[in-house]
Amino acid sequence: MRGPYKVRVAGVVAETADARSFVLEPAAGDREAFRYRPGQFLTLRVPLGPGLARCYSLSSSPHCDEPLKVTVKRAGPGSSWLCDTVAEGDVLEVLRPAGAFTPGSLDADLLLLAAGSGITPVMSIVKSCLAAGTGSLVLVYANRDERSVIFRDELAALAGRHGERLSVVHWLESVQGLPSAAGLTALARPYAGREAFVCGPEPFMDVATGVLAGLGAPRVRLERFTTLEGDPFAAPPHEEPDSEPDGEPAGAAEVEVVLDGETTTLPWPRNRRLLDVLLAAGLDAPYSCREGSCAACACVLVEGEAAMERNQVLDRRDVADGLLLACQALPVSERVRVTYDG
Repeated sequence: MRGPYKVRVAGVVAETADARSFVLEPAAGDREAFRYRPGQFLTLRVPLGPGLARCYSLSSSPHCDEPLKVTVKRAGPGSSWLCDTVAEGDVLEVLRPAGAFTPGSLDADLLLLAAGSGITPVMSIVKSCLAAGTGSLVLVYANRDERSVIFRDELAALAGRHGERLSVVHWLESVQGLPSAAGLTALARPYAGREAFVCGPEPFMDVATGVLAGLGAPRVRLERFTTLEGDPFAAPPHEEPDSEPDGEPAGAAEVEVVLDGETTTLPWPRNRRLLDVLLAAGLDAPYSCREGSCAACACVLVEGEAAMERNQVLDRRDVADGLLLACQALPVSERVRVTYDG
């Protein structure tokens, strides 16, 4: 298994009184592992206790010729440690970029609903679509007050340059109160036919998803900030599969995996999850929670059949499109083919 990786903090930007952006610089030999899609995140080790790790979204865009950047709002112990302690020149331990909160096409018209630090992955999507796509974007962004608006000036500049394609609507609690179903419905209704992306605190997401469901939105993608229960930096458990006399795993399927442009074929024991098989074979497959709740390990099922023991993040349409959580996947058919390369 390759990783975790060490990245140097090349800069720290104070976005608001409670939010910081950290510009990250991987080692020269590791840069290929940090290719990412807009809306993905990094998992960072937090040295405040054994097994403590947190996921933070990338606010940079892979299409804008800019360095890796995560943006963190002070909330719990992990984010407070980052905001209060980490400085330029420090080294952080991270896993490779991952996550499924990404648009299928940068040319699509999108409706984006964000609140607070939920703007972080949405900002990556906005910049990517404007730089490399042709679609129209509507962003509704909720905050306590004007001073708490992360990326306020950058959003204004983007709207100024791309006014025909980007519309930004700010919802300030200090002026309008908490985001309401009636208010969000009025803002979202003209764009209800678009694919929607929602990220923010749980109460905001509950209201927003209810509104979108009521409007019949064709597809809603959610990014929830969850606390990891396990330690994603720990070595995966090693389980010896039952073997036949010739040494081959009993009842093993065959899996062909495409990862970082390379194709590998492996036996896949029916009692072992796909992620553990890939890591044991030395493949640098992305992952984070290993609990079926973050989509960091998602790959695409191209051929064959597999079943997930647990899935708290992929919706029916994701599954219909072939998305598969490798950390929860067991083989059903004799041969399976998956890809991580889009």
